[in-house]
Amino acid sequence: MDTLKQIALSPPLSSHSKSHDYIIGLRGLLTLSSFLYIFLVVFAPAAVAHSQNATSTPSSTLHKILKFFSILFWNEGIIYSGFILLSARTIALPFIYISKSSEIETLLSPRLSIVGSVFRRGIRLWVPIAISLAISVGVFHGLGYEYVNEFAENTGNLSILVPYKINNVLVWFNSAFQMFWVTQKYSEQSASFAFPGQMLWVVNVVYMQSFTIYMTMVIIPYTRRSWRVKGAIFFIITAWWVQSWAWYSITGLLLADMVTNMDFKVKAQRGIKLYNTIYLPSYVPYACILASGLIMQYLWTAWRPQYQDQEIIAHGGLYYTGGLNEDFDVNQPQARDDNYLVLLGLMLIVETNDLVQYVLANRVFVSLGRRSLSFFLTHCIITYTLGIKLYTSLHLAHNASIAVCFFVCFATSVVGAEIFYRCIEVPSHVLSHMVFEWIRE
Repeated sequence: MDTLKQIALSPPLSSHSKSHDYIIGLRGLLTLSSFLYIFLVVFAPAAVAHSQNATSTPSSTLHKILKFFSILFWNEGIIYSGFILLSARTIALPFIYISKSSEIETLLSPRLSIVGSVFRRGIRLWVPIAISLAISVGVFHGLGYEYVNEFAENTGNLSILVPYKINNVLVWFNSAFQMFWVTQKYSEQSASFAFPGQMLWVVNVVYMQSFTIYMTMVIIPYTRRSWRVKGAIFFIITAWWVQSWAWYSITGLLLADMVTNMDFKVKAQRGIKLYNTIYLPSYVPYACILASGLIMQYLWTAWRPQYQDQEIIAHGGLYYTGGLNEDFDVNQPQARDDNYLVLLGLMLIVETNDLVQYVLANRVFVSLGRRSLSFFLTHCIITYTLGIKLYTSLHLAHNASIAVCFFVCFATSVVGAEIFYRCIEVPSHVLSHMVFEWIRE
C-alpha cells in the first residue's frame, strides 16, 4: 500500500503504462518533424509546402519533389494537429486505468484523479512556457532583433517574421498568462508572436482542449461501450460542423477508450468480416483513409492551391454568423479535413500494427517524446539565434552552410532540451504535486 501511495504522489515523469510507449514515441517523431519544419522554413523555405517562398517559386520538378517530401515529413498542419490529437489520446489514460483498478481506487479515486489532473496541468505547462518565453525575450534583447530581418532580406526569405519585442516584465507576464485564457484566434497572441517560429499557440489549444477531454472522459466508467462510440462519433461530426478543435480531441479520447476498454487491437487484427469466413484486413481501409488525406494535401499543394481553403467554408460560422464560414481568417491555423484524415489513418495503423508499435517504442523516440515540450521550446530559440548567427558567419557555399547549421542546431537542441527538461519541466511537475497536496491538507 505504501508503494501505491508513493506512486500516486510522485511527479508524473511517466504517468502511462509501458504498453503505451509507442504513443510517446509517435510524439517524439512529431517533435523531430517540428524541428525539420522550423529549421527549413528559416534556411530553405522554398522546400516547405504552403510557405510564401514555396508559392512564389516556379514549379520545377525539383520544387514539386520538395513539396511532396514536405507534405510527408515536415508539414506544419500535420505537426500542430498531431500534437493536439496525441495530447487527447494520452491525457485520459491515468483516469481510465484508475477507474478500472479497484486496488488503486482506494488511494486515488477517479474524482481525485480528475481534480489533480486539472489543477496540476496549468502549473506543469505555465512554468515552462513562462520561463522559455523569458529566455527567448532575454536572448533577443541581448542579440538584437534586426539581424533576423537582415538575414531574411539577404536570403530572400519571405516566410519568417521578426519576433515581437516584449519590453518589460509586465508585458512578459501578461503574454504568458493569456496563453491559458484565449479561446479564439489562438495564433494572434503576443506570446506566440514573440516566440521564434510563432507556433507557441499550439500549447494554448492543447491546454484548452484538455478541458473538453476532462469533461467528456468522466462518462467512460458509467456508460455502455456502444453508446460511447456512437456518442463520440456524433460529437466529432458536430464539432467538425462548427469548426472546433474538439473533433480532433474527441477522436483521440475515443481511440484511448477503444484501445483500453474495447480490445480494439485484437478485433482490428482479426479483420473486417465481409462474408462467412472472408475477412478484409483492417489495414486496407486504414491505409485508404491515410492515402485520401495525403492525396488531398498533394492536390491542394501542387495542382490546385486555390482550392486549399474551400473546405473551411463548408463549416458553420460559429462566432459571427448563422450561415456558412465564408469570412474565415486565412492567417489562422485551421482544423482541416486533410490533416484529420492523415492523422486518423496513421493512428489507426499505429494502434493495430505490432511492428509499427515496436519501431515507435524504441528508446530514442520515447525519450524524445517525453521531452517533446522541452525540445519544442528550445529548438525554436536555438534555430533563430545560434543557427542564423552561424549561417551569416560562415563563408561557405549555401548548401554547405545549411548542412553545418543543421547539425549544430540539432546537437545543441538535444543538449538544451535535456537541460531544460531536468531543470525546468521536471521541477514544474514536482511543484504542481506539492501545491496540490498543500491545498488538500
